[in-house]
Amino acid sequence: MIPLVLYDIPSKLEGKYWSDNVTKSRFVLGYKGLPFRVEWVGFPDIAPRMKEIGARKNRLADGAEMNTLPVLSDPNTGALVTDSWEIAEYLEKTYPEKSIFSHNRKGLIRAFTTAIISLVQPAAIFPILRASQILDERSAECYITTKEVMFKAKISEFSPEGPKRDEHWAIIERAFTTSKEWYAEEEGKWLMGDVFSYADIFTASILSWLKRVLHEDEWEKIASWHDGRWGELLADVEKQCSRI
Repeated sequence: MIPLVLYDIPSKLEGKYWSDNVTKSRFVLGYKGLPFRVEWVGFPDIAPRMKEIGARKNRLADGAEMNTLPVLSDPNTGALVTDSWEIAEYLEKTYPEKSIFSHNRKGLIRAFTTAIISLVQPAAIFPILRASQILDERSAECYITTKEVMFKAKISEFSPEGPKRDEHWAIIERAFTTSKEWYAEEEGKWLMGDVFSYADIFTASILSWLKRVLHEDEWEKIASWHDGRWGELLADVEKQCSRI
């Protein structure tokens, strides 16, 4: 089997990976045991590189279209897939062994992921601030410019220490408290009890993002919530997916 190609955005961190969206695809590939290699693409190079390979643009929540990562190229089938959810669907259909949408629950999993996003989104500007600090100078400049336009604020205003930062922390903690309640509905360590699914990959990808971009003490704070559940869940998913 020819290795698949996953396009990802590098950081200055060891291992380079950091993006939650790309991590979702990494976890799926790892869980299914599919060979793949990573091609690193800096933020300023995403649009020209994706145009070069023929990847379609992604439609954003506001209706705008732009080139985003992840993008997955499968030389075994000729497929070129944009967006982490569509990549998950493609891999499930093309390589159905070790299902990530067990028991025909894809619709419920999609609802769960949408709910998680809605809980975390109001405070996402805080880890986005931190993400700008782990990129190389060229990518950081592009990233900051894009995010300042998106949030209509200067990067220094995103999540300053004080009441605004405290509010962001409160939102993140509430999001994980709600998630804990959902996970507690079934016996077992996964959202669906003993059945591992894309829902767990999605949750762990957000945790991985937070661990990678936040300061160490900030991540340890999250990892300790609810008797250490979230640090353990991330470690369990990383083990389940075997490779990142």
